[in-house]
Amino acid sequence: MRQIIELQQQLLPDLLDVMRKRYSILNQVMMSDLIGRRTLAASLSMTERVLRAETDFLKAQGLLEIETAGMRISEAGKRLLEQLEPYYTELFGLSELEEKLRSSFGLQQVIVVAGDSDESSQTKRELGRAATQVLRKVMKPHDVVAITGGTTIAQVANHLTSPSPLKTNWFVPARGGLGESLDYQANTIASMMAKRTGAHYRLLHVPDHLGEEAYASIMQEPNIKEIVDVIRSARIVVHGIGEAMVMARRRKLPSDLMEEMAAEGALAEAFGYYFDKEGRVVHQMQTVGLHLEDIVKTEVVIGVAGGKSKGEAIAAVMKFGHNDVLVTDEAAALEIAAMLDNGTV
Repeated sequence: MRQIIELQQQLLPDLLDVMRKRYSILNQVMMSDLIGRRTLAASLSMTERVLRAETDFLKAQGLLEIETAGMRISEAGKRLLEQLEPYYTELFGLSELEEKLRSSFGLQQVIVVAGDSDESSQTKRELGRAATQVLRKVMKPHDVVAITGGTTIAQVANHLTSPSPLKTNWFVPARGGLGESLDYQANTIASMMAKRTGAHYRLLHVPDHLGEEAYASIMQEPNIKEIVDVIRSARIVVHGIGEAMVMARRRKLPSDLMEEMAAEGALAEAFGYYFDKEGRVVHQMQTVGLHLEDIVKTEVVIGVAGGKSKGEAIAAVMKFGHNDVLVTDEAAALEIAAMLDNGTV
């Protein structure tokens, strides 16, 4: 396939650019179900004039259906995307990125989706879709799956389905609430995943961050202890990755503590722990739920994060060394690959 494309590029140098553009249009329309031209142009950072020419072509090919309310993908368009998907990562060099990151960090699998989550909500949705495929493959009957919060992990929940009810599986929050939007809290996401798959769920109604005295008191509660035991029995953990200072501000940490963490080189946050570029823990939250020793013992740990801005953070958590699968996007992967080439990771 690659050899044929390279031969064709000698006659059509812009072949891959055109393929990428048209693939992206079809994929965005499919993910949106029904979308207007102006909205589509904005989401793809494309002028309406250029987009009109492309959508007219795709309509003529029978791949798009254009209606008064907007456009939607045809059945032929869906079949084409399904047939192209296995070749897409190879055609655009994503398979090489995947292998570079996989071998550099000793991971079992890396999946790179096209685009930049910082710039495109569509790319973030693709991250969620790709992560659900990984999760469905690794889940077994009776598994407990622990989930962290965040906008990216919420996309995983949005795409998770099951052809038959997972009556013996449990979804649980990896830790307490963050105090952010309810839609993005671990409790909400775990319950959504369970409801969408016919599984069971447990909730953890405690704050994300506690003082030592409050933590010791809460952990004496029989109901809390029972739920925490279930959480710590998880065979699979699905987690997001944040930039250290961004997460510290969201948690309203004291400014002196943030300055101390910055001085210690904190770059990334995951599971309530802050990591430097070598993957060392420089700060940890007193949180109810999964602890670092639980992550180390977990059989399958899946990290899901993207966006060029998170390249350093993702690399730092991968250096920690206890992830099995990374699902990321092209922009983050390119940033990490450049860091690997420069020897800064």
